[in-house]
Amino acid sequence: MIRVLLADDQSLVRAGFRALLDAQPGIEVAGEAADGEEALALVRQLRPDLVLMDIRMPVLDGLAATRGITEDPELAEVKVVMLTTFELDEYVFEAIRSGASGFLVKDTEPEELVRAARAVVDGDALLSPGVTRRLIAEFAARSKEPAEAAALAELTEREREVMTLVGIGLSNEEIAGRLVVSPLTAKTHVSRAMVKLGVRDRAQLVVLAYESGLVRPGWLG
Repeated sequence: MIRVLLADDQSLVRAGFRALLDAQPGIEVAGEAADGEEALALVRQLRPDLVLMDIRMPVLDGLAATRGITEDPELAEVKVVMLTTFELDEYVFEAIRSGASGFLVKDTEPEELVRAARAVVDGDALLSPGVTRRLIAEFAARSKEPAEAAALAELTEREREVMTLVGIGLSNEEIAGRLVVSPLTAKTHVSRAMVKLGVRDRAQLVVLAYESGLVRPGWLG
């Protein structure tokens, strides 16, 4: 059973998400929060699998609440998906830096929301290749010259190659086609790289790929 916490200051939004998710087999809404501070308290109390977190909330915003979750080792299994009004919300970049596994626009189709909940809990990042490329472009605009992370020394040559392909926005299927391996093999390499580098999910792997210099501006084609 996937247990979901809803964090949004609009009661109608929460009610809509609750009705949708509670109707799905294998998913239940464990609780609701109207602000980030309440969300953080409920996460510590309920330990849900997934938090659907609105970015803009009173008392404590969604970004701060997300950092409170992702920086707490005891909450390492809790995944966060940010809810935003626009796909290119100005806070999306910071949401990924804060440890969110991805983001959804609030008017997403119901079946996409359900698919997303299952995917994130399974360890996949909720970032399409196109969105990944835009995020990398954002890193290019904001970041200083990267310095290669010492942790990359732990990776095999193939794992570094796969991490680079993740960083430029390729899906597991596209990586498999590029390397002439099966999608399962590609996913295994991605998972091993994540474990060795201690990152929460694919979104964080993209962040590290850019910040370490493994991916650089101009590689977005």
